[in-house]
Amino acid sequence: MQTNIQLSPNYAQCNCRVYLHGSIEDGAIPETTASENDFIQRQRSLKKDLITLNRYDTVIFHYFIKTEEPASKKLELCRKAGSLITGEANSLAITDIALICSMQFRDEVMALAEGMALGNYQFLKYRKDAAEKKNSLNNIFICCDGVAQAEVNQLKAVVDATLWARDLVNEPVNKLNAEQLAESISERMREAGGKAEVLNKNKIEALKMGGLLSVNLGSIDPPTFTILEWKPENAVNTQPYILVGKGVVYDTGGMSLKPSASMDTMKCDMAGGALVSAAISAIATARLPIYVMALIPATDNRPDGNAYVPGDIISMFDGTTVEVLNTDAEGRLILADALAYAKKFNPKLVINFATLTGSASRAIGPQGIVAMQVNATEEFASLNQSGDNVYERLVQFPMWDEYKEQLKSEIADLKNIGGPEGGAITAGKFLEHFTDYPFIHLDIAGPAFIERRDSYRGQGGTGIGVRLLFDFFNKLSR
Repeated sequence: MQTNIQLSPNYAQCNCRVYLHGSIEDGAIPETTASENDFIQRQRSLKKDLITLNRYDTVIFHYFIKTEEPASKKLELCRKAGSLITGEANSLAITDIALICSMQFRDEVMALAEGMALGNYQFLKYRKDAAEKKNSLNNIFICCDGVAQAEVNQLKAVVDATLWARDLVNEPVNKLNAEQLAESISERMREAGGKAEVLNKNKIEALKMGGLLSVNLGSIDPPTFTILEWKPENAVNTQPYILVGKGVVYDTGGMSLKPSASMDTMKCDMAGGALVSAAISAIATARLPIYVMALIPATDNRPDGNAYVPGDIISMFDGTTVEVLNTDAEGRLILADALAYAKKFNPKLVINFATLTGSASRAIGPQGIVAMQVNATEEFASLNQSGDNVYERLVQFPMWDEYKEQLKSEIADLKNIGGPEGGAITAGKFLEHFTDYPFIHLDIAGPAFIERRDSYRGQGGTGIGVRLLFDFFNKLSR
């Protein structure tokens, strides 16, 4: 579900309004009677930051910004407050909300609107009672001097893309196989004004992408390899930035079968492919002057009669031979083909996203993204700052060569898994083998799909990474 965000100089038509304040001392609180003012004062003394005045025909929210907090934390608190306001508004069947503030709080009002729109997301596509369950909130009006229409357009682009990424992740595999994923992301990219090409199984075979083909052996559905491109005439770069996203539309673990409970949410194993597709479509929609590509290898991983098995030796796109010791370490195999393929474009930087390892999830949970980099120190610093800006934070793990020792094979160039320790890092070292350019690897296994609602991130697919990339490329394009 998408929520319309727009600028409005007039909020009189809205029977629900949100006022942003720095403190009570900033001036008289608008639209309050003496008794309401006393009520607000008492609530503030109890450390309440969000205060609701329900007059039945009109609902007024007063949100007091924690101005003493660092900028990134302050904006995150605004997003969370926005999600709370959305919940209250929907419980009261409110359709339109006006956000009102002075120019000094222009960043905060944008964050509040972002949190409201993201928090209003629902995935009701397969419910009979969808009409009854649908949230009432439709429109968010920003009434704040100093906010430009271009900023609102960018916010809409990135919010819509994040929600679309959530939709893709929440779709079950019987509704979204590799071919359907490729069709969906290609169609959206073309609608945004970019280019899209889908390589079918015959082309993948001709390219000898052994990683992708091997993982696909157990499936009756063919694999796909999708190439997306946004190359505006006024691009600030000549070498492309390339995004690579894991597109395993369902992962049983293959012949190294997962326990049943561990398969419940494995429709989310294509979250990396979803987010890079959504991010590049947002970049195209916003017409950012930057040359970006995305590569999405996609398949499901199943244990059918002809499936690849532990002990197999497979030949990758670049000729590397890999000894398969665990078929549940399949994501790195399809990504390795994509990373090697990226070399043909002479990229300025490649950023890889994948729900790759349980090790990453166990290390830091859903609170952040496990990150590694090779020859991309400056770019990583900028991406890390974007992570703080949008609160999709990165935790850097080392890429020391000692970890490569675990991947040595006696009978092939590499093994597809290392030892029992440092699994997120050895997975990153495996991918590094297929690169010869500045490279950043992001393992989103923890935050890509959450089973309990977490403020504006919702429940299920979170769309994490879309806002991170948009902020990163928006800075680079200026």
